[in-house]
Amino acid sequence: MARAPLSALLAALFLPWLLGGQALPASRGTRRHKPLDGARKHHAWKEQNPWISSSVNTMETGVPMKGFSRGTDGPAASWNPPRCGVPDLPTLPDGQNGRNRQKRFVLSGGRWEKTDLTYKIIRFPWQLVNTKVRRTIAEALKVWSDVTPLTFTEVHEGRADIVIDFTRYWHGDNLPFDGPGGILAHAFFPKTHREGDVHFDYDETWTIGNNLGTDLLQVAAHEFGHVLGLQHTAVSKSLMSPFYIFRYPLSLSEDDKQGIQYLYGKPKTDPVPTPTQEAEPNPPDIETNEITNVGSVQPDACDTDFDAVSTIRGELFFFKSHYVWRLRNGKLQAGYPALASRHWQGIPSSIDAAFEDSLGNIWFFQGSQYWIYDGERRVSGPASISELGLSASPVQAALMWGTEKNKIYFFKGGNYWRFNPSTRQVETIYPRRMADWRGIPQEIDAAFQDEFGFAYFLRGRLYWKFDPVQVKVLEGYPRQISHDFFSCAPSSNFFR
Repeated sequence: MARAPLSALLAALFLPWLLGGQALPASRGTRRHKPLDGARKHHAWKEQNPWISSSVNTMETGVPMKGFSRGTDGPAASWNPPRCGVPDLPTLPDGQNGRNRQKRFVLSGGRWEKTDLTYKIIRFPWQLVNTKVRRTIAEALKVWSDVTPLTFTEVHEGRADIVIDFTRYWHGDNLPFDGPGGILAHAFFPKTHREGDVHFDYDETWTIGNNLGTDLLQVAAHEFGHVLGLQHTAVSKSLMSPFYIFRYPLSLSEDDKQGIQYLYGKPKTDPVPTPTQEAEPNPPDIETNEITNVGSVQPDACDTDFDAVSTIRGELFFFKSHYVWRLRNGKLQAGYPALASRHWQGIPSSIDAAFEDSLGNIWFFQGSQYWIYDGERRVSGPASISELGLSASPVQAALMWGTEKNKIYFFKGGNYWRFNPSTRQVETIYPRRMADWRGIPQEIDAAFQDEFGFAYFLRGRLYWKFDPVQVKVLEGYPRQISHDFFSCAPSSNFFR
């Protein structure tokens, strides 16, 4: 008996659904649920993708396809991890997978026939300034151009290969958005009737560099993978996986890299300069890790206190003098300590306090002045802290407190103030006493909050861990910073 062709099998499987028939079980009863509070920081990345397999992509349909769902009906469904509701390519028996049998990445069946692509942003989200959106879109595209010969150039007029829009509800492609929650974005593959279109739901809470809303960088990079021809992969922790977990820094997995390079190849190597060409010197404003012209000796994390500590982009930064240590998932990263000016050009030689606000802006304080950076770019400062309603005396520590990143506390001289970064003013000129933070020393050097909501207060070489539920220091503290954060041998001079 002759075996049915692949296209017939796929059409038989998906045609009733595409034409509005009975929904597939995985997308039945899709609901919106409120995210859990507390320590759980994972958000469902609910994406909508007008996918039709390469075997049936000549079919045109106006039926919207459901995207990432937060759950389905029934008690067992609550245990399912967040995933994309778009149907994945069916797994065929060995021998029928053809040329894709040995690959984990999945292709849409189309690719661009050129490598120099243009893009245009039609509308912007209301929560973010346009310059931040433009930088984030460029960064999301760079994830793919770094590993391929592809180039992406923004244009502001005329036609563009990739058209990006933040739009609402019904918007002309029969794939309506649904307001806050639910569907976040969708994209169209190459060689389809709307190739290059990428749509984001205007009504979502778009953020950059934090998990308080929907991170634009990760969603955009994922959607651009579809625009370039990649389907979802079954490899976990890949950018093209249908399962989303907020993670920084953003990077491609080996599976993502192999998939995109299968379509477009590896990046072009720069030509070797001829003997007559002179190598251009580094621009004078580029910082390096070298410590020439730096008056201080590089400190040892095992034998020092710290000027400031802050959680930035999900990573922990310890500051001392000119230097910074960077910890990711509790591990010190290679190449650190490094000059802090390597990340933030123009940062003062030492800082008193630092924090990251809900918009992803990083605030640095030294003496009577403060600076604000967007990522590694300075956007304001130096400015007087008196503008914030504080006296001219230095801020000793700053703490971002609470799940919404909307409570900022300044500490100095045994007192503390609550600060509103939206209005850029302390809420009252009269301070409160440190006694409110039960078990914390009167004066501290630094403070930060971890991903689970615990606050940490540092003084000298010791730290205290503060429980937000019991509103007091946990038993067994203080402990040594060097031992717990930098894996140094315990110091015999514990209270030094």
